[in-house]
Amino acid sequence: MVRGGRRLLNQRHRLAAAGRTPDRWRAEWETARWFLTADGESGKKFGNQTIRVSPDGEMAIKLPAPLAGLANAKHGRYVLTARVCFSHRGEEWRDRVTSNRSVAYRIHFDVERGRWYLDASWTRKALPVVPLDTLRTGGVIGVDMNADHLAAWLLDVHGNPVGEPRRFDYDLTGTTGRRDAQLRHTLTRLLRWAKTSGVRAVAIEDLDFTDSTTRERHGRSRRFRQLISGIPTAKLRARLVGMCAETGIGVIAVDPAYTSRWGAEHWQKPLAGSKRQTSRHAAAAVAIGRRALGHRIRRRAAPPRDDRSDRRGHRTTQAGLDARVREGDRPRIPGPRTRSDGAGRGAHAVDQGTQDRSGCPAEHVPWKQDASSLGSQERYRRFRSPVPPVR
Repeated sequence: MVRGGRRLLNQRHRLAAAGRTPDRWRAEWETARWFLTADGESGKKFGNQTIRVSPDGEMAIKLPAPLAGLANAKHGRYVLTARVCFSHRGEEWRDRVTSNRSVAYRIHFDVERGRWYLDASWTRKALPVVPLDTLRTGGVIGVDMNADHLAAWLLDVHGNPVGEPRRFDYDLTGTTGRRDAQLRHTLTRLLRWAKTSGVRAVAIEDLDFTDSTTRERHGRSRRFRQLISGIPTAKLRARLVGMCAETGIGVIAVDPAYTSRWGAEHWQKPLAGSKRQTSRHAAAAVAIGRRALGHRIRRRAAPPRDDRSDRRGHRTTQAGLDARVREGDRPRIPGPRTRSDGAGRGAHAVDQGTQDRSGCPAEHVPWKQDASSLGSQERYRRFRSPVPPVR
């Protein structure tokens, strides 16, 4: 067994191709065994009992009993002369050690640089769940995940695309560290755009292609199955949630059903122009964002050509949430609307059921006139036959 992983093991048999000498490989093999880790514990001083780092950078290590004679501080501790400094998330680390919350440390040696490094790590608590209506204020950014890029589009609160679509490319070839760096860099650019846009949430599909390599799901095309299984949905979603928690941006996971199909059918052609070619993935991002906002993905079908109000075109712009619905009452307009009654003073001024139209509820109410309330002359005029006079 070789400490250091498969890469170090394979280099031993191909030293010339790896650019290593036997002494250099031996040094890397030995330094791969030089590490010290210690898990943190909340409530202890500075969050760790074995490796203790103060907020000002002083580092002390708790020595085991056989090495207690080498201690230069109280309680069998060895204090290092070098100071520790964290350039990345240093303020967050300082807040944790000041409040005595758990922090795990790992000490290791880098052969190429000839330096000792100290890594700090911790686990955050679950963030409070933000209401969905709060996340929708200000619009969202719909994101469509693909094998080599992320397609994103900004949508306002009414579900209308704003500005130009964005494409964030990444390359998932190479080692695990390189793939992880590519995803982290891509999500950093996405969240930076979300912060500058002023949105409070990012909408993604709730996908998981870990079991999508069988023929029963995607047919006999091996290349297509490899493409589907190569999309890093689980890793990208987990890292996106973690990075959004740092930036204060929420994540809305939507149902992935028919987002690509309906997006290409209803949004790809209307959003294309003479200077912009909308891709199928950008249209899917619009569909994802509209579903996250609670709007329908499919657009209203245009009426026949002869029934269009614009004669040679039809406005298919979606109405806003605050627009007056068709079934609502008409507003009261100042001034008399009839000769018999003033504006807004009638008993049924806005009751559409009392108007003279087919299907009116007043037509189905039983009505009967009492003949005794009429005078003799009115009864005669009402019930005599309308025969024209003879001249």
